[in-house]
Amino acid sequence: MPWRTTSRLGTFCGVFRRQALDRGAMKLAVNKIATGHNADDIAETILMNILRGDIARLKRCTSIITGDESDENEASTIPRCKPLKYAYEKEIVLYAFYKRLDYFSTECLYSPNAYRGNIRTYIKDLERLRPSSIIDIIHSGEQLIVKQTAKMPVQRVCERCSYCSSMPICKACLLIEGLNKGVPKLGIGKTERYRKEMQKQDQCCSDQSLCHCMKEKLTVKEKD
Repeated sequence: MPWRTTSRLGTFCGVFRRQALDRGAMKLAVNKIATGHNADDIAETILMNILRGDIARLKRCTSIITGDESDENEASTIPRCKPLKYAYEKEIVLYAFYKRLDYFSTECLYSPNAYRGNIRTYIKDLERLRPSSIIDIIHSGEQLIVKQTAKMPVQRVCERCSYCSSMPICKACLLIEGLNKGVPKLGIGKTERYRKEMQKQDQCCSDQSLCHCMKEKLTVKEKD
């Protein structure tokens, strides 16, 4: 990655992966997507959403099926089901090992530095003190009720790629724009700040004497 900070690299992977699943399922005419999220994953997501105060995601992260017709605020175009919701990660690994099943066991290189990585470490520490912590967190998340008065994001269609989004331009398009303009970190931040920075970037690039992109290109040519 073109910048040193790795704490939010999972943003790119998550955004593009979710959209790829939806687009691939649509091409195959699939009516549901079964994911391998286990109890450890669900507990991590619940705790992440609580700490971030993310009301919109807090409700659906505990549901076994999300994105159905009754879920008006779900961003996915195709319903997802999580059949392994109450299965521990270690149980799944032991089963795969016992049955000699092939499974992907390599951990992402950036996960220890990601926000989820910190939450995972915290939950593992809790497990040492209270072995039932993971299931306890899941049950607690299921009992949390979002008030009807809470303001939820309205789903719309992305102006660029026509993918469903809660913003005029979806997150994937914002990330791609940031990458193309050489400022990938901006696509991770808040949308309003991102737009302002993009406007500054466009104004800068309109004046070649100020444009950093043009200066970098000239420097490369001189070296060649």
